[in-house]
Amino acid sequence: MLRLKTVLVATCALGALLPGAATLAQTQGGVVDVAIIGEPPTLDPMMSTADVVSIVTQHFFETLYTFDENWRVVPLLAADMPTVSDDGLTYTIALRDGITFHDGSTMDAGDVVASLNRWQEVATRGRGLADQIASVEAPDDSTVVITLTESYAPLLSLLAFSNSAAAIMPEEVLGGDEVSDIVGTGPYRLEEHRPDQYIQVVRFDDYVSRDEPSSAGSGHRAQYLDEIRFIPVPDSSTRVEGIVAGQYHYADGLPTESFERLGDSEGVEPILLAPFGWPVFAFNLKDGLNTDQTVRQAVQAALAPEDMLLAAFGDENFFVVDAAMFPESYVWHNEEGADLYNQADPERAAALLQEAGYDGTPLRILTSHQYEFHFRMAEVAKIYLEAAGFNVDLDVVDWATLTERRDNPELWDIFITHSPFLPEPALTSMYSSTSRVGWIDEEKDAIFDEFVSETDPDRRVELFADLQRLVYEQVPFYKVGGFNALMAQSSDLHGITPTPWPYFWNAYLDQ
Repeated sequence: MLRLKTVLVATCALGALLPGAATLAQTQGGVVDVAIIGEPPTLDPMMSTADVVSIVTQHFFETLYTFDENWRVVPLLAADMPTVSDDGLTYTIALRDGITFHDGSTMDAGDVVASLNRWQEVATRGRGLADQIASVEAPDDSTVVITLTESYAPLLSLLAFSNSAAAIMPEEVLGGDEVSDIVGTGPYRLEEHRPDQYIQVVRFDDYVSRDEPSSAGSGHRAQYLDEIRFIPVPDSSTRVEGIVAGQYHYADGLPTESFERLGDSEGVEPILLAPFGWPVFAFNLKDGLNTDQTVRQAVQAALAPEDMLLAAFGDENFFVVDAAMFPESYVWHNEEGADLYNQADPERAAALLQEAGYDGTPLRILTSHQYEFHFRMAEVAKIYLEAAGFNVDLDVVDWATLTERRDNPELWDIFITHSPFLPEPALTSMYSSTSRVGWIDEEKDAIFDEFVSETDPDRRVELFADLQRLVYEQVPFYKVGGFNALMAQSSDLHGITPTPWPYFWNAYLDQ
């Protein structure tokens, strides 16, 4: 009989513990092995939007703010929520006292200023905000003042996100594209990194936790475990077999067809996050074929999302064919542009290609087996695109290589990725003109600029609907649909809050 231990509705609270966890005695000690989808391309969270980077680095790097179980922004390294001037341009942030970095130095406002300035220079999300920041200053060692050029509603959400993160580091380790050492303030510190073998983090004995009750990633962060080892396991079937055999305590990014096997295996608890997020085909508007909007429209006309999702997930219980960028449970949900979704019309696509003067140049799709559902969608997309007259090259690489190549617009036309549904649309970097996609358009930029500066919630909802309409008209990226995500943990691991970016403070093992 199938034993589903945990189902999380990701659009609601993120704080529900596994059944029975609250009643078990929390024990100190132990080592947890976590199977991740591959080697992270970096351990510097500013430098990547890859989820695998966030999953690992959030254990040793922290931000000024974070999210609670209801996706509200709450303080982490900041002492409290900021004081904001009446005009919305000045944020005064008091810092917590007595915070120690892993190298033994004490965090002060100089470290925060240097970190936020580097974040604006090197991070995708930081660069997207840089034009709105007039200055980041430290009037004293315990206070940071951010002054904006204009009101920017998503500021605190960006400062709270662990992805392309505004992580706080010692000023001494900061450089341009590289940091000289991996030093943070988190509950665990980096002990050893052997690429493609493991990333070992150990308890940081001088960690100073917040006192508030734990609520998703916020509040108290208990250090029950002695050590966490993140083990890159690129093959999804190997991750499944490893968790079933007891080789791993936790496994991320599992194929949906393994759901019943996991549920029927003793000592394993499958975790289904529903709805989780959206697969996306990101277009290259900087170089190559897709600089032509008509070519992008031809791709959109050719694609058949239902067939792509069925190939990717195998069971309609794990996906939804849906044009909206957010599910109905989100305030951002709207149906603008939906008539251009799910066309599956090779004849219209062929006509658009003829209009564009397509000459048979290969359409290069960059994908990976490490997220197997990405590859399966690519295979189906290739069939439909070739039926419309495209010449398609699938460039199948490991995930770390993909995250490197997508930074070079000369190497791809489409890359396949996915994102969880996020609380704030501006956290999706593809809307920004500074993203890898390079979506620069006068109408879009005007709408987006108003969206991020507007403080009235109802007006922001209207503006996002206009932005979604432009996504379907101009095709900077293509949302394939919505999907649920599958993970699993061993039955002797407790205290895990199901989330798109699993973390292991507050986790503990049976002894």
